[in-house]
Amino acid sequence: MLPRKVLFWVAAAGALAVAPARADVKPHPLFTDNMVLQQGVSLPVFGMADPGEEVTVTLTGPKGSATAKTEADKTGHWKVLLDKQTAGTGFSLTAAGKNKAEFKNVAVGEVWVCSGQSNMEMQVNSSETPDKVKAESKHPNIRLFTVHQRAALAPITDQADLKHFEKWVVCGPDTVGRFSAVAYHFGVSLQKHLDDTPIGLIHTSWGGTPAEAWTSLEALAAVPELNHYVNNVKNLKEQIAKYDPVKGKEAYAAAQEKYKEALAKHKDAVEKAKAEGKTAPKAPTPPQQPGPPAAGGHTPAALYNAMIAPLLPYAVKGAIWYQGESNAGRAFEYRTLFATMIEDWRTKWKSDLPFMLVQLAPFMAINKEPQDSQWAELREAQYLATVNLKKVGMSVITDVGDEKDIHPKPKQPVGERLATAARALAYGEKVEPIGPTYKSLKVEGDKAVVTFDHLGGGLVAKGDKLTGFTVCGKDHKFHNAAAEIKGDTVVVTCPDVAEPVAVRFGWANFPVVNLWSKDGLPACPFRSDTFQGVTEPKKPAATATKTSASKYSRTRLK
Repeated sequence: MLPRKVLFWVAAAGALAVAPARADVKPHPLFTDNMVLQQGVSLPVFGMADPGEEVTVTLTGPKGSATAKTEADKTGHWKVLLDKQTAGTGFSLTAAGKNKAEFKNVAVGEVWVCSGQSNMEMQVNSSETPDKVKAESKHPNIRLFTVHQRAALAPITDQADLKHFEKWVVCGPDTVGRFSAVAYHFGVSLQKHLDDTPIGLIHTSWGGTPAEAWTSLEALAAVPELNHYVNNVKNLKEQIAKYDPVKGKEAYAAAQEKYKEALAKHKDAVEKAKAEGKTAPKAPTPPQQPGPPAAGGHTPAALYNAMIAPLLPYAVKGAIWYQGESNAGRAFEYRTLFATMIEDWRTKWKSDLPFMLVQLAPFMAINKEPQDSQWAELREAQYLATVNLKKVGMSVITDVGDEKDIHPKPKQPVGERLATAARALAYGEKVEPIGPTYKSLKVEGDKAVVTFDHLGGGLVAKGDKLTGFTVCGKDHKFHNAAAEIKGDTVVVTCPDVAEPVAVRFGWANFPVVNLWSKDGLPACPFRSDTFQGVTEPKKPAATATKTSASKYSRTRLK
């Protein structure tokens, strides 16, 4: 027999082995040192603990503290609501149960989600004059949080599964270089006009991704025009379920043999090309390792699930958005898709979330003759969101483009115009949120007279004469036109069009335009017509000039 003392320790070890591990109180990864909490709203603080464990959350600031208690539910989740706070710094946040988690250098201010594709993702390090920007980036009351790229087939609810979340950092030369340039310039400009109120920027973007990937599956399912995206996800899940790892390995082995044969042939081809003084052919591509299909950056709802849903219900003021390039070929659908995404986010945050977007920059000059353009139609779809939905603003950047680069480097004017829109629509400042926008068209003989909203002190041409206007007659064939500012209108004429029917402005992939407001904002590209576009589903000739019945598809033709 074993000695009694040995038996005691064996029994104790066995008891420890079967006893459930105690779960420390763990606030969600969004709660770290240097965080910014949203002012003026009841503050949700949430996390994990043992089921039934009592959790006490306290926010302590220069003028006092706010406390709330709760118990973790049967799954271990807990959430409290702290009293509304006014902006300031020098706060600390604690969450205490069987243990205590404490966070320091906490601020209360304005929190914005910054999302989209590559032009939102572009870092300060890759933008215009990065060294100068970083040298001037010491803003202790601007805090930065980054969500790295990840896709998921269902919303991520396990906070332990958020390794792609970084921690809040204070903005400065050592931290801003890897952060979104657009988001940074937005934050700096916004803070400047909000009397140095602390600003929190949550950057969550992924280059080359479409809007449907950022929209929840239930939102896509609720709109008939978008149901096909739900089917895409259903098909992917079926492929995953049917995947056979044994067959996958067999297929990979067969592919490897073919690859080896291709390599041998390529080697011979290279030697032959070298002997004949010709360019060597490209090497064959090796096969990919076996594995089941998986969600990616283009999978509908997948980025919402992994990069937006895990932010909920963290309190935020609003969102800024730079995306659309990946949906340009489906611009007409984007009218519905984009508005659906915005309303989806608002539903999930239970807020009328102010939403500021960037209209696509000029890109891909083709020729100087008027023509249809997918990018122009996408810009129109973006603009329509500002018409059809409340508190949606837009940064027009017709002056910030690169004919050969889809990623123009100047990002400061982009961020600053987003901040201007936010000041007007989210904070109620008496500033124009956007430059001149199309209001109406009146034909007077051979003249087409265009009126505008958002005049911003009046119209002005940056150059000797206005550029970018085209006009058509009853044949719907557009011609480059002369344009002249007359008071608060623009008069458009063309010797080839005796009886104007419609006017377009900046209707091109790479518009060359120079109409601005005196307040310093460029005019928004527009068309006065509703002729069927190249991305609109074809309809019978009798209805070819009518718009879709979708509530988001109307234009402002008057």
